[in-house]
Amino acid sequence: MKLIRALYLNNRLFVAIGIVVITFIASFILDIPVIVPKVLFLVLLAIILSDVILLFRTRRGVSGTRITPEKLSNGDENEIRIQVENFYAFKASLNVIDEIPHQFQRRDLNFALAIPSGEMKIIRYFLRPVKRGEYSFGAVNIFVSTPIGFLSRRFRYSADALVPVYPSYIQMRKYELMAISNRLTDIGIKKIRRIGHNQEFELIKEYVSGDDIRTINWKATARRTNLMVNHFQDERSQQVYSLIDKGRVMQMPFQGMSLLDYAINASLVISNIAIEKSDKAGLITFQDKIGTMVPANRRNNQLSHILEVLYNQKTAYRESDFSSLHNFILRKVNQRSLLLLFTNFESIHGLHRQLPFLKSLANQHLLVVIFFENTEMRSMLHNPAHTLHEVYYKAVAEKFSYDKKLIVKELAKHGIQALLTAPENLTINTINKYLELKARGMI
Repeated sequence: MKLIRALYLNNRLFVAIGIVVITFIASFILDIPVIVPKVLFLVLLAIILSDVILLFRTRRGVSGTRITPEKLSNGDENEIRIQVENFYAFKASLNVIDEIPHQFQRRDLNFALAIPSGEMKIIRYFLRPVKRGEYSFGAVNIFVSTPIGFLSRRFRYSADALVPVYPSYIQMRKYELMAISNRLTDIGIKKIRRIGHNQEFELIKEYVSGDDIRTINWKATARRTNLMVNHFQDERSQQVYSLIDKGRVMQMPFQGMSLLDYAINASLVISNIAIEKSDKAGLITFQDKIGTMVPANRRNNQLSHILEVLYNQKTAYRESDFSSLHNFILRKVNQRSLLLLFTNFESIHGLHRQLPFLKSLANQHLLVVIFFENTEMRSMLHNPAHTLHEVYYKAVAEKFSYDKKLIVKELAKHGIQALLTAPENLTINTINKYLELKARGMI
């Protein structure tokens, strides 16, 4: 029974059977000796038997192992590998089918390859999850054919695995490496000229080529008879809080991901950049009530703590309560901090309902309201209108676009920083805003 369950018929076999059947029919119509189709039939049986023997005489013909990361990165291309090895004495033709999690809704992962005897190959493919949570992988199915190719033998390797999908740690590492190597400008981060003297004196040291001559300490130079310069460091330990709105306004999808998940990914990256810049990173989530708070800190495990909290965020997409957020911050955040509020306003009327709370927060802290462009509306604006319906749609799109710009002006009028961005540019624009505010000495 096991042999029958593991045996599959290939197209070549059906073609050969068709030839034999046609020969039998032709023998009656064209008066061909019956011995010819009988010989063909016996030859076909012999070949099939040889194929079965070649496939099943080796108990472990091939091996297959799936190699997955410990966790997947949300919104990124994650590499999955399947390692296949051939133990047969002949060059085997393989079809490898991987049972990937149902969340991806893909049924096209069928890899055809040929492996010489005793050799190993690695199949690489990529998966892009768009939701956080646990993803269940099934078995790796390998269908093996001999050079004859009439039959296939199935090997099923149970590589069942439950892999969690975390906020985009791949994106976080990319920006971290760029920051360390001073190559942030390569990925769109602006190089911002520092304004004023937002620096702390650290020490006096000997001048080396490349030091700013404006920092020469002439008194120390006279005493040491060597050219001495003052060395400064950026002011440190400023508090940077990511405030994530988990309400229904963040449910809008873009390229498969919700605005909430874009905000979560950006919060992880900006928290890492803030810690790299010697600031303290914290997190507050809210919807109809306060969700989670991670107090601002820059201890060694702070980023890991923030990552775990972000992974476990769940939402019912209820109406957001900014009054609860306002009261909570006034009670819990005593030091003046940079508050990066990830939310979304679709109309000026929606902003006016929350404006009193935002103004009060801006009086105590440096508040940046980060909200999103409607990219579908933007594409509609750029396309010419040919019908009456398209004219109406374009007029509505222009109204929404105008409201977004009006929201930015309204926030600026009340001294509140605003950042209007497309979802795909959220992380880069948030980093740019953070670096700009540090360069201006506003935090």
